[in-house]
Amino acid sequence: MASATYPFTAIVGMDDMRLGLLLNAISPAIGGVLVRGEKGTAKTTTVRGLTALLPQVETVTGCRFSCDPASPDPACPDGPHEEAPGEARPARMVELPVGASEDRLVGALDIERALGEGVKAFEPGLLAAAHRGVLYVDEVNLLGDHLVDSLLDAAATGSSSVEREGVSVRHASRFLLVGTMNPEEGELRPQLLDRFGLTVEVAASRETEERVEVVRRRLAYDEDPAAFAAKWTAEEDALRERIAAARALLPGVRLGDGALRRIAAVCAGFEVDGMRADIVTARAATALAAWAGRTDVTTGDVRQAALLSLPHRRRRAPFDAPGLDEDKLDEILRRFEDDEPEPDPGPEPEGPDDDGPEGDGGPDGGGGEPPHDPELPPQREESAPSPRQDSQQGSQESSREPAGETSAESTPEAAPGGAAPEAPAVAAADPFRTRKFDVPGLGEGADGRRSRARTAHGRTTGARRPRGALSKLHLAATVRAAAPHQRVRGRRGPGLVVRRDDLREAVREGREGNLVLFVVDASGSMAARKRMGAVKGAVLSLLLDAYQRRDKIGMITFRGSGADVALPPTSSVDAGAARLERLPTGGRTPLAAGLLQAHEVLRVERLRDPSRRPLLVVVTDGRATGGPEPLVRARHAARLLAAGGTASVVVDCESGPVRLGLAAELAGELGGPVVTLDELRADSVSALVRTVRNTHSRRAA
Repeated sequence: MASATYPFTAIVGMDDMRLGLLLNAISPAIGGVLVRGEKGTAKTTTVRGLTALLPQVETVTGCRFSCDPASPDPACPDGPHEEAPGEARPARMVELPVGASEDRLVGALDIERALGEGVKAFEPGLLAAAHRGVLYVDEVNLLGDHLVDSLLDAAATGSSSVEREGVSVRHASRFLLVGTMNPEEGELRPQLLDRFGLTVEVAASRETEERVEVVRRRLAYDEDPAAFAAKWTAEEDALRERIAAARALLPGVRLGDGALRRIAAVCAGFEVDGMRADIVTARAATALAAWAGRTDVTTGDVRQAALLSLPHRRRRAPFDAPGLDEDKLDEILRRFEDDEPEPDPGPEPEGPDDDGPEGDGGPDGGGGEPPHDPELPPQREESAPSPRQDSQQGSQESSREPAGETSAESTPEAAPGGAAPEAPAVAAADPFRTRKFDVPGLGEGADGRRSRARTAHGRTTGARRPRGALSKLHLAATVRAAAPHQRVRGRRGPGLVVRRDDLREAVREGREGNLVLFVVDASGSMAARKRMGAVKGAVLSLLLDAYQRRDKIGMITFRGSGADVALPPTSSVDAGAARLERLPTGGRTPLAAGLLQAHEVLRVERLRDPSRRPLLVVVTDGRATGGPEPLVRARHAARLLAAGGTASVVVDCESGPVRLGLAAELAGELGGPVVTLDELRADSVSALVRTVRNTHSRRAA
């Protein structure tokens, strides 16, 4: 017997997340909610609890697509459903795993039956199973972009279409979409962020008493789930009735011209792109009014809706911090104080927490229900300035410093004993568009945009026998394989006898994301002559390129007497940019230690993910002054990396009239190209000349 679901009303805290879920339960047209936050914050538990509160669903008996017997889908693949019997079942919560294929999500045609039996058989996917229920996507930022596109298209249109070898299937797919993500694992593209209706930030409480209450309730639930759930039955029933009442009231809520003007002014004031923000904010404000038992939308509804619908839409650059300036929001709304004042909303309806069990029912001792007053602002922090804004301020400050800075010999690198006194962190210069570097050969790693790879999507390059279940049929190759055996198989007349052994699947070539590991020289020689600002700007530009190409990134810095893993391999370029901004400089140049540390990091990552290929980017002037025989040890470490087949690029940061060319020697040992900071720019004339020369040399060889 399955254990009882953890009650939604027993959740402690998480007011924003619960309110966002409730608004989508009232008005699914809002478009779902994206929950951003750290692991272990009861995200999945809360979604399951909400699903248990949704009304039962009337479906056509035997219909795999959950058609409503009162208004069945005329295009349902299992239809037509004329006067078909119906049955009631609980609303479903369908979970989409990170490793799901596109066929598992949207459904797939049974190619074997289509070719062997001549029937067009369709196997529904998760989008069909989630119809009229909840589709929960944990770690949505780790899904492939093509899966997220299909998922959000279905959420926006309310239907899913499948096209396979001339067969077209369409079915209804309307669901409450809930996605969760940990920002440390990487961000969604802004275009995909915009498709989620609302977004909320969650974090574990730092209040001792609230954390104690969370543990107390969880232990009580684990000890006896049924008894714990029974304790909250009255609260759950009351909240279920309130959701149903808000759904019934929603069509009668009036969104006046004054509220519409407020919404338009707020969206324009925060310079969000497109009109989806205005529409979602209007729907959320309407749902807030219905949730409060009112038929008029107030300024408070607009404010609360904006706090939920706009933060993720104002993110323009990869390193912009999400959030909304509440002072600016209030300033915009104050302009409309005398414009068509809204009617007095009157007293709020009583919530289900008034009769909580034993008086300790919610996160604040009242039933665990989200705040009843939609005008109550959530506790949020103002957005922090982006690294680019910080760098611009830092550049302005550094331009006021006196000229004639120290040379490499007078920097802290010359300190006796290899000590590494830290110099103040230097702001990065503005990022720019960089040249594209890729890993040679053909990989099979995660989908991305950098290097060639065999993927499930892309151009067809060949055919092969299926390895397990047939994925994508290569029709021409299948016909060619079956054709020589037609006489033996007794074919008479037109047609083709196809057997399982004849089936061939398409081999596709697309692009993969790589692990880009930065090894950054932070020694005193790099700090000389104000080079570190340009170096940080170059690394920031490469980080931006890695974000756009869906790479995983890591960062190693070396200075003083050793090397440090400043950022373990992750998908969050935001974290990389933050570490880069705080990067200290000074001390000797232990180049060998940095390269050996890179070798160890790559060894561990190969064990974790053998299919993701690395690209090593060494940012240095090539000097090596740390430890005994520093140049010899550095060359040995470089040859060790080259022997392991690691693709490498050296960014030469040497400047001044006299150059030693040590970075070029290092690139030779690594077996990769060397580029200067100027050549790193994609629009650099020298970069274009170098590319042409390299291409000509390869052809000549």
